[in-house]
Amino acid sequence: MIHVCQLTKEYADLRRGKLVALDGVNLDAYAGEILGLLGPNGAGKTTALRILSTVLRPTRGTASINGYDVVTQAAQVRYQIGFMSANTGVYDRMTAWEMVEYFGRLYGLEAEELRQRMEELFARLQMQEIRDLLGAKMSTGMRQKVSIARAIVHDPPVLIFDEATSGLDVLVARALLRTVAELRDCGKCIVFSTHIMREAEKLCDRVAIMHRGRILAQGTIEELRDVYHERDLEELFFRLISAHDAGETRQADAEHTARALAGAGP
Repeated sequence: MIHVCQLTKEYADLRRGKLVALDGVNLDAYAGEILGLLGPNGAGKTTALRILSTVLRPTRGTASINGYDVVTQAAQVRYQIGFMSANTGVYDRMTAWEMVEYFGRLYGLEAEELRQRMEELFARLQMQEIRDLLGAKMSTGMRQKVSIARAIVHDPPVLIFDEATSGLDVLVARALLRTVAELRDCGKCIVFSTHIMREAEKLCDRVAIMHRGRILAQGTIEELRDVYHERDLEELFFRLISAHDAGETRQADAEHTARALAGAGP
């Protein structure tokens, strides 16, 4: 479903020079599974997901979704995905029904097909009570339901959740995670970005740990526990990040020493 090969994203910065947001990322995700993308703020998770959703173009490398290239076949890719983040983006002056209907029309669904799809979604997500409620009057939980319905109204095979539970109270977050698991059980390929280890442990079939634009490790949680001899996922996460940062520090010190010796001359 998702294939990422040597994906790199660089930015030019007048003060700091070249900034590398993604550095040769390789990832695969399959139908009927949830791939957790774990990492601290600034790890590159959102950059990677924005490239997958065709919002950003990579500097180098390739990425495809359901066989479509995210750069050369961006229009086809958008029909293959549903995207949801912590920013619900619900319009204040539209009702829940109007919002989901609007996006369904953008995806080209015919009127009768769209109506049937929306009736199914509103029942499944328990949204009937907010059907005619304006976005301005919705709670955070209500807005999240509308965002989910909007993301899946066209029944895409691939779903991308970028820190979707950030800022939610425990009940709303729990309901969202339950919905994500149900979508996986329906055969969807899901990428779920988070920095909350408990969410990853409960939800994800496989995880990829990301830091400073690189994938440090990936596999099932049990595989990572066995490889790194650490049962606690949070401790494993911090060990990998600390080891990576320590290695970069040693490399920088070595390069600084080499330059100093080269400048000293004979």
